[in-house]
Amino acid sequence: MAARVENVMWARLFERQGGQVRPLQAQIRRMIVSAIAERHLVPGAPVPSSRELAEQLKVARNTVILAYQQLVDEGVLVSRERSGYYVNGETVPAGGPPDRHEGDGGGPDWAGRLAIRLTDQRNITKPKDWQRYPYPFLYGQFDPSLFPIADWRECSRQALGVLEVKDWAPDLIDGDDPLLIEQLRTRVLPKRGVWADDDEIMVTIGAQQALFLLAELLVDSRCVVGMEDPGYPDARNIFAIKTPHVRPLPVDGKGLVPGGVMAGCHVVFLTPSYQCPTGATLSLERRKALLSLADDRDMVLIEDDYECETGRESGPIPALKSLDRNGRVVYVGSLSKTLAPGLRLGYIVGPKPLIRQARALRRLMLRHPPANNQRSAALFLTLGHHGTLLRRLGRALNERALALRAALDRHLPAFRASGGPGGSSVWVEGPPGLDARELDVRARAHGVLIEPGDVFFMAEDPPRHCFRMGFSSIPVDRIEPGVAALAAAVGA
Repeated sequence: MAARVENVMWARLFERQGGQVRPLQAQIRRMIVSAIAERHLVPGAPVPSSRELAEQLKVARNTVILAYQQLVDEGVLVSRERSGYYVNGETVPAGGPPDRHEGDGGGPDWAGRLAIRLTDQRNITKPKDWQRYPYPFLYGQFDPSLFPIADWRECSRQALGVLEVKDWAPDLIDGDDPLLIEQLRTRVLPKRGVWADDDEIMVTIGAQQALFLLAELLVDSRCVVGMEDPGYPDARNIFAIKTPHVRPLPVDGKGLVPGGVMAGCHVVFLTPSYQCPTGATLSLERRKALLSLADDRDMVLIEDDYECETGRESGPIPALKSLDRNGRVVYVGSLSKTLAPGLRLGYIVGPKPLIRQARALRRLMLRHPPANNQRSAALFLTLGHHGTLLRRLGRALNERALALRAALDRHLPAFRASGGPGGSSVWVEGPPGLDARELDVRARAHGVLIEPGDVFFMAEDPPRHCFRMGFSSIPVDRIEPGVAALAAAVGA
C-alpha cells in the first residue's frame, strides 16, 4: 500500500512539470525542488532510487541519474555511497514552491466564486510568536504556570480506561457526554444562579461555535441585531454574515445602556458580567430594565458569560439568565477560559425547542465535539479540580490586576484604566491624540504587546486612542517593568 501511495505522489508531481516544454532532466530536477519547497520531502529524507523513480515516471534510468547528479552539484541533494541520494539538510531551494496551476490557467476564478469574503472583516489579531515577547499583555492567552497539568493528566488517563472508553468512543450522533452535561447542570451553572434540565444544555467547540450556531438559527437577512459598542468583534462578524442590520448599542461605566435604539432589535448580544472589552458590569437595575424591554418588544437576548467567575473578591455575580422568567435569555458559557483556550469547550443553555434545533444543526456541521475531551473535562469537574483551579486563578488574576492598575497609575498617569479585579484584562483610554495602532508598533520594539482598541468599535472611523491589556499570560513580576517599557514606547 505504501508503494502505491509513493507512485501516485511522484507521478502527479511529475505531471505538474509538463505544462511547459522542458527536457526530461529539467522536469525531474524541478519536480524534486518543488517537492522540497512544498515539504513533501523534508531535510535529510531519502529520494527514490534512480531505478525506482525511472520505473515510476517511465523514463530512462540514465535520465534520472543525470538529474540527481546535477541536483548534487547544485547542493540540493547529497549522495551517500551504497546508500542513495538524500535531501541536503543545509541547503534550501531558492524561490519557494511554484504556482500549482501555471500549466493551463484553467482553474476557477476563486475571487468570483466566493459567496462571502470573511478576510475583509476587521478582526482581533495577535502575533503567533507572542510567547517570545517578555511583556505579552494579551487577552485570553495561556499561562502554563497556572494550568493544572497533573490534575488534567490524571483525568485524561482515567478517561482512557477501558470502562470510560466504552462510554465515549461510540458515535454520539447529536448527543453529548451525559457526565459532562450532569456536571454543567449541577456544579457549574448553579454557581451562576442558573438551573436547567439536561435537554436545555448543549456542548459546543468553544463559545465561538455556540455564537455561530445561534446566529444560524435566530438571524436572517431581515433581523436587526443589537450589539454593545465597543463590543466583541468576532460576534459582530458572525452576525454580519447573516444580516446587514447589526446595530451599535451604547456602553458606559455600568455596561450596556438599555432603551433608545435597542427598541427596534430582534436579537441583542451582550456580555453583562464583564463587558467586552471595557470590563464594566451590568447593574442589577439595568438587567431588570433590559429583561422588561425584551418582554415588551419580543426580543431574544444572547448572554455571553465568557469570563464569569475568575476571581471577583465579592464572589461571582449571578448571570442575567438567572433573572430570566420567560425564556428570553440564551446563555453561552465556556470552560476554555479557565482550563486552556486550546481545549475548545463551551456550551449553550436555552429553551428545549432551541436546543433541539441546535443539536440538529451541530450534527450537520460536525456531529458532536470530541467525546474524549468531554469525558476528561467531566472527570475534571467531578473530582473537584475545577473548583480548586478557579480559586487559584482568582488569587493570581486579582494580584495581577492590582499590579497592573498600580503600574499604569505610576508610569502612565494620563491614561485611564477600567476593568480589573474579577476579570483578566483592563481597558485603557489614552489621551485624545494617541494612536494605539502606532503605539502597538513602537511597543513591540520594547518587547511589549498590547491590543489596539479600534477593532472593538463598529464605526468605519473608530476611536483610536484606546487599547486592551490582558494579564492572563504574564507573570506578576513582569507587569511593572512591562508597563514601564510601554511608557517608554509612549514617549518614544
